[in-house]
Amino acid sequence: MDIINSSEIFNLLLVLILSASVAGFMAGLLGVGGGIIMVPALYYAFSVLDFDIATRMHLSVGTSLAIIIPTSIISTKTHMEHDEVEFKMVKQFAVFILIGVFTGGFLAVNLKTSELVLFFSFFTFLVGLFFIFIREKLLENPKKISDLFKSISGIIIGFISIPLGIGGGSLMVPLMRIFGYDIRKSIGTAAAIGFLIAVFGTITMVVGGEIIDNINSPFSLGYINLLGFIVFFPMTMLMARLGAKAVYKINKSLLSKIFGLFLIVVSIRSFIEYLSFN
Repeated sequence: MDIINSSEIFNLLLVLILSASVAGFMAGLLGVGGGIIMVPALYYAFSVLDFDIATRMHLSVGTSLAIIIPTSIISTKTHMEHDEVEFKMVKQFAVFILIGVFTGGFLAVNLKTSELVLFFSFFTFLVGLFFIFIREKLLENPKKISDLFKSISGIIIGFISIPLGIGGGSLMVPLMRIFGYDIRKSIGTAAAIGFLIAVFGTITMVVGGEIIDNINSPFSLGYINLLGFIVFFPMTMLMARLGAKAVYKINKSLLSKIFGLFLIVVSIRSFIEYLSFN
C-alpha cells in the first residue's frame, strides 16, 4: 500500500464526512439506509488507500451494510415517536426478507452483480417517475397485501439489497405506497425493515469474507472495513435523526417528489456503476 500525502488524506476525509452526512440525513428523511451514497464514497476511499481491487467493492458493500445498522436504529426510533412504523407489516415481511438477504449475501460474496445493478437502475427510474407524476392519484386508504405477494416481494427486496449494500428502503417505500400507505408510514416501516436487512446482511458479509479468506486490506473483519465504519458511524447517527425529524415538517406532496428525484439520481448512479463492469 503506497503512502498517501496530507492533501489526499484531507480530501479523503472531506469526501467521507460529506457523504456520511448526506447518507445519514437521507436515511432518516426517506427511510433508506443511505447505501447508494455510501458504497461509491467508500469505494473511492478504498481506491485512494490502494485496497486490493479484487475485494474493494465487496468491502464497500459490506461496510455500507454495517453502517446502516445504527442509522436504521436512530431513524426507526424517531419514526416510532410519531407512531409511523407499521410493526405488523415488519413481522409479516421479516421471514421472507431474511430468506432474500441470505441468498443475496451468497451472491454478493461469490458472483458478479452487474445484472442486478442494471435491473435496479431500471426499476428505480420507473419508481422515481411514479412518485413524481402519479403519487397524487393513489388512494390514501391502505389496501390488503396478499401473503403470496408479501413472500415474493420480501425475498426480492432482501435479495437485491445485499449485493448493492442498501437497506431496502428504495424498494420498500414504493411498495407500500402502491398499496395506499401514507408516505410517512411507508418511510418509518422501511427504516425498521432496513435494520433487519443491515444486521443479517452484515453477518453474511463477515462470515462470507472469513470463509473465502481473500482479504488483504487492513482493519477488516470479513468484508467489513472497521476504518470506514468508524469514520461514517458518528455522522450518520447524527444526521439520521435530523432527517427523520424533518419528515414531519415537510409537505407530503413535496416529500414524495423529493423521494422521486432521489430515486432518479439513484437510477443514474446505478447505471453508471453497471457500465463500469463492462
